[in-house]
Amino acid sequence: MSTKKRIKLVVQYDGYDFCGWAPQAGQRTVHGTLTEGIRLISSEEIEVTGASRTDSGAHARGQVCHFDAEQAIPPERWAYALNRALPPDMKIVSSQEVPADFHSRFWAKKRFYRYRILNGEIDPFRSRYTFRERKPLDLESMQIAAQDFIGTHNFLAFSQEIKPGQNLERTLYSVDVKASRDEIWVDVVGTAFVRGMMRRISGCLWEIGRGLRPTSDVQRLLQMTDRRKIDWPTVLPACGLTLMKITYGRHPFDNRFTNE
Repeated sequence: MSTKKRIKLVVQYDGYDFCGWAPQAGQRTVHGTLTEGIRLISSEEIEVTGASRTDSGAHARGQVCHFDAEQAIPPERWAYALNRALPPDMKIVSSQEVPADFHSRFWAKKRFYRYRILNGEIDPFRSRYTFRERKPLDLESMQIAAQDFIGTHNFLAFSQEIKPGQNLERTLYSVDVKASRDEIWVDVVGTAFVRGMMRRISGCLWEIGRGLRPTSDVQRLLQMTDRRKIDWPTVLPACGLTLMKITYGRHPFDNRFTNE
């Protein structure tokens, strides 16, 4: 009988010096750094599975991952042990034991991302976490256009580096554009996101705020199915993107057929 326990972690990281979440040979990645820290403590060959593959340079306040370990460490103590072993640009917020069939990616119900646009003067203390736009943006137009993203759509025109035949239909529950002092935040909550989707959504709204696109362009782009005819929205830099939270609901279950 296996003595392994499945441990769920909530992880924060400053993604500026990471080459994204996914493992890459010879590159510093979130997955690789976290795996190395867990193996250092457990002395076991650990496989870490994450809920979301954040891009190179993107950040997280509420990334979720899981792994199986035999090490007799109380589940809630993994956070303390790992925070002593991990570098200062990564932190374990919490650790807990979960059922053996729990899957951080497939059981996720909602993902909440925020894109931050610094709409004003240079601030060197925020340059790692925001995209700067010096010219004033039309917030009202961005807010109006954002509402057209809500619902279930084919996000081909808001994707990047996709595989042929990949399912690009996703459901967004809310898309809010709000001002926070000299920043504009694009807050999006959805089931799941295709590669590049959040950064193109933000790029499209940025273009609308600049007056480079009409607000009606969101509806038009969501209806496009031929990638050769798409006037692609800008992919904004990853530095402004943060994975804020992943939720699993009161009674978690496998969501892979709705999230993939």
